[in-house]
Amino acid sequence: MTRSAPPDVARRIRARVEGTVQGVGFRPYVYRLACDERLGGWVRNDERGVVLEVEGAAGAIERFLARLPREAPPLAVVERVRTRPRACTGARGFAIAASAGGGSAATAPVAADSAPCDACRAELLDRADRRFRYPFINCTDCGPRFTIVRGVPYDRALTTMAGFEMCAACRAEYEDPLDRRFHAEPNACPACGPRAVLLDAAGSSVAAADAVAAAAAALLDGAIVAVKGAGGYHLACRADDEAVVAALRGRKHREDKPFALMAHDLEAARALVELTPEEERLLAGRERPIVIAPRRRGARVAAAVAPGRRELGVILPSTPLHLLLLGEAGVTLVMTSGNVSDEPIAFEDADALERLAGIADRFLVHDRPIETRTDDSVLRGPIVIRRSRGYVPASLALPGSPRALLGCGAELKSTFCLAKGGRAWVGHHVGDLRNWETLRSYRDGVAHFERLFAVAPEIVAHDLHPDYLSTAYALEREDVERIAVQHHHAHLAACLAEHGETGPAVGAIYDGAGLGADGTIWGGELLAGGLGGFERAGHLWPVRQPGGDAAAREPWRMACAWLDAVGEHPALPPTLRGEVAPDRWDAVAALVRTGTAAPLTTSVGRLFDAVAALCGVRAVVNYEGQAAAELEAACDPDERGAYPLPLGSGTVLDARATVAAILADLRGGATVGVVAARFHGALAEATARACAVVAGRRGVDTVVLSGGAFQNRRLLERTSALLADAGLRVLIPRRLPPNDGGIAYGQAAIAASALRS
Repeated sequence: MTRSAPPDVARRIRARVEGTVQGVGFRPYVYRLACDERLGGWVRNDERGVVLEVEGAAGAIERFLARLPREAPPLAVVERVRTRPRACTGARGFAIAASAGGGSAATAPVAADSAPCDACRAELLDRADRRFRYPFINCTDCGPRFTIVRGVPYDRALTTMAGFEMCAACRAEYEDPLDRRFHAEPNACPACGPRAVLLDAAGSSVAAADAVAAAAAALLDGAIVAVKGAGGYHLACRADDEAVVAALRGRKHREDKPFALMAHDLEAARALVELTPEEERLLAGRERPIVIAPRRRGARVAAAVAPGRRELGVILPSTPLHLLLLGEAGVTLVMTSGNVSDEPIAFEDADALERLAGIADRFLVHDRPIETRTDDSVLRGPIVIRRSRGYVPASLALPGSPRALLGCGAELKSTFCLAKGGRAWVGHHVGDLRNWETLRSYRDGVAHFERLFAVAPEIVAHDLHPDYLSTAYALEREDVERIAVQHHHAHLAACLAEHGETGPAVGAIYDGAGLGADGTIWGGELLAGGLGGFERAGHLWPVRQPGGDAAAREPWRMACAWLDAVGEHPALPPTLRGEVAPDRWDAVAALVRTGTAAPLTTSVGRLFDAVAALCGVRAVVNYEGQAAAELEAACDPDERGAYPLPLGSGTVLDARATVAAILADLRGGATVGVVAARFHGALAEATARACAVVAGRRGVDTVVLSGGAFQNRRLLERTSALLADAGLRVLIPRRLPPNDGGIAYGQAAIAASALRS
């Protein structure tokens, strides 16, 4: 039995602190804490985090260790503190030592970018402060991190601030352990730091005493301005001007996909959308995500901002530059990704001037380089739609394996995942890999994470689909072992692993498409299993997908397929007349009947497409998931009925009865809102029944709901409530998206499980 030393007996210990503890003011915090407890010793950064030694009275050391994680700075995440005794040296003073070099063992997490803290916001607007209206104000509690870091340890020389030499005043703050800017690596001021400049469409400087104020004036006059943020460029314009928003849509080649809005503060955001207390907390959090919420009646927003939607995506200023811009403009701004159509966002200045020249009238730029481009993160209710700036590169726990892993993800909404030693780093949202520039960004992102976190993958997990470019990337990697992972199993595993579980569970995994274990297109799956394996316990009734991938772009094709499935002669429905040429309809009907170029699919996403087309909501889509999103938006909020959706043999969700009932209602004059709501009710009730049946057979009480279809709030909430009423425990993705943005993590979890086995 070990006894504690008497509280007044001198001791010395060494402690290793692991977690997000670099670049967040942790060393000066340790300094102040040690001084407060009258302890001697030192603290420094190294490649694994923070290491320190303290010497003094045993009672003081115990208090120090107890306070260390509890009172940590706002951006710090203390995951573990390991201690061991050292011989006393008689040290009395406490010092902050120079950082140790990185090397191949670097594992110290890098912090995500953070919005301006309250102290910096106050200084920004204080006329007496030397950083009054300085667009790049920051301290150890806020500012850019991940987007400027080039390596670890997180020191200025390894960031894009290396080229800015601090003035005497900034250097004094940087070297003072009692100053909140002590070792704030992006520390700068108007005398020594980055500067903002306004350029015209040709890239020439526009004379202006205050570039931000001049950009705001241009916006108020109806200009479209490209704004360089922390992780890339945005395109901004007035949100209340229909003509200007329409012009942005035309120039950007973005026909219908909603634009995000930036509001100056919470009060301005409340005038746009109806927010729950939790949504307000997320919106105002340091991560500054886009939060999608119901549009408030009377919101001063052009219809062209979010056509066909009852919701708006709103974000608060994520950098001091944005804060100043919104303050000067005095109106809500559209703030959308700085790209053309589906290209990745521009983040390098020369590239932005070239690619956005035909879109932007002005460019608000600055001379601080961006190391890693990151889009804004997006949340909808409890669901993460896109995980990127503000959240990446925070790590997730992953049951450890002795070998380093890479999960390559999927094709759409692509991310990647590197893992070792019980920790996983899921990369920022990259996008759809079918675009060459996006694929290059994906490759660069993997390489950057490998360097940043010193992960040299020995095992590479990838999707079963041989034509995914992420699979091709995995097959190109040399000197690695490869593990092929079924798409929907990865969805199930990602949710389980995020919650620290391995299974068994029942998973309702609904999305647009994934190659099944039988070679067909899956997408409406009931799986039973866990990280170690799965069985297909049920699925949606399979129908033909005429034209293959073309059906995902033209929902009317799936309407034709489901009409055939219910036994009706697939004549062109009245709701699609004028939308589809009769000869094209007849040609697709022939594909359905013969099975030519029409593989079988169980996709719930394609079922949503079919119903949207039959209702006349959407015959052709301009972006992935559009038909399903607009069908959800069309739902009558007061309708609680549900169409029949029986369970057939083998736990098959037989939606033929559902489609037949939809057709009958439409012919009887039912409104689209009622039909859409009853369809959602049918799918939710059938899913809950099916999961309960499978759970009962398997003797499990946990159900996972995941896949892109569960971004649908109405479907998710009703299904979850019904499962809870049945006494089942429901798990949904919380820290990662239910869509393909979570696939890479699921692949890594499955690979780690296989290695442990």
